[in-house]
Amino acid sequence: MSKQTPKKIAIVGSGLVGTLLGIYLTKRGHTVHVYDRSPDIRKMNFTGRSINLVLSNRGLKTLRDVGLDQEVLGIGIPIDKRAIHTEKDTVNEQFYGKDGEVIYSLSRGLLNKKMVDLAEKAGVVFFFEEKVWDVDLTSATISTGDSEKGVWTTHDYDITFGADGAFSRIRHKMQRQSMFNYSQEFLNVGYKELNIPANADGTHKLDKNSLHIWPRGNFMLMALANLDGSFTCTLFMPHDGENSFESIKSKEQLVDFFANHFPDTKEVIPDLVEDFFKNPTSYLVTMKCFPWTFSDKVALIGDACHAIVPFYGHGMNAGFEDITVLEEMFEKYGDDWANLLNDYENSRKPNADAIAELSYRNFMEMSSKTADANFLLQKKIEKWFSDKYPQLWVPLYSRVTFSHQPYSEALAIGDRQNEIMQEVLQMENINEIWNSQAVENKIIDLLKK
Repeated sequence: MSKQTPKKIAIVGSGLVGTLLGIYLTKRGHTVHVYDRSPDIRKMNFTGRSINLVLSNRGLKTLRDVGLDQEVLGIGIPIDKRAIHTEKDTVNEQFYGKDGEVIYSLSRGLLNKKMVDLAEKAGVVFFFEEKVWDVDLTSATISTGDSEKGVWTTHDYDITFGADGAFSRIRHKMQRQSMFNYSQEFLNVGYKELNIPANADGTHKLDKNSLHIWPRGNFMLMALANLDGSFTCTLFMPHDGENSFESIKSKEQLVDFFANHFPDTKEVIPDLVEDFFKNPTSYLVTMKCFPWTFSDKVALIGDACHAIVPFYGHGMNAGFEDITVLEEMFEKYGDDWANLLNDYENSRKPNADAIAELSYRNFMEMSSKTADANFLLQKKIEKWFSDKYPQLWVPLYSRVTFSHQPYSEALAIGDRQNEIMQEVLQMENINEIWNSQAVENKIIDLLKK
């Protein structure tokens, strides 16, 4: 490990990325203080607005590099497939990868509590219910106080990291510079958390090792298992228009809507009405910006510089991978923080943009294409061909989820593979000949072009 001179570092935000970054920096000998405007999550009842997280190879690597992978896997449930619930009450299974390749379902609240515990154990100091209103970009000094207009206290640091999410205060300050690019785009689709409780004996009502999806075009329901036998369900729907959150005003409308579109959930979501009207409707935003750093003083990380929609399950994995890249820069540059941070943002930005694009596209895939016969045939052909020629064809999902290939490369290769598959699907009688020599030859020819 290349040495760094100990610095006094502030991290704003005690979410998953902020706490893990704190552990990394502490292990390098730095003094790390984490500030968060919210109370200590370990003392809160965390419900009502979460999508379960999925941990895959990228995030696992970041945890493994500081010896925390087993701690986290202990609270995860392995997921090896999608279970697609059709409107005809049948369930189609789509395995994610090759034998033994899994992602892990994690409760956000449970994981965040665990990460704060692990960070404290490593020596990170937390300041909860401390609102950071401002950062001096030239000195990394942060200002805290009860309100934006009230009296502030300043705290001096050598470096400040903004890990404070999509609506980051640290980024807000950086946005006021000239030449700072920023965009945010809300999907017209929002989400609401619902719950499938455990059976009386604590077992799961559905297969716990599947990501359950009820795809219905422009809306869908999704469920991921928790350790206690329950499932966290997420209903994704447009905010307004037909089949939208706005269109469901009464208990009767809600019950009818679920009876029509998700009939097989009647037995498993007993508190549907209560949860639907009690839990908030949350928004989905893609946020991009650049630069992510200011000289050798201030840097953004995770959702604070690249918030994405949750449809690839990579928000946390991409944020953790930011830390992996930072760690590579620590090794390469040591105390040269200006070049270290500059190289971090430049190497990471194209990949953050790529996973944003992939995540957006995956909503289209999950909500409509998973029920489409042509798409299912395409997946079947891809799996058959890649099993036969693993060196020639790695499916896009596997590149994103089970490899460490840069997201931008995975996106480019995935686009090329999709073009090839569109040509293959035009072949005569493709439904009958999908696993024939003719199809094999066609794919190999197209790959050579």
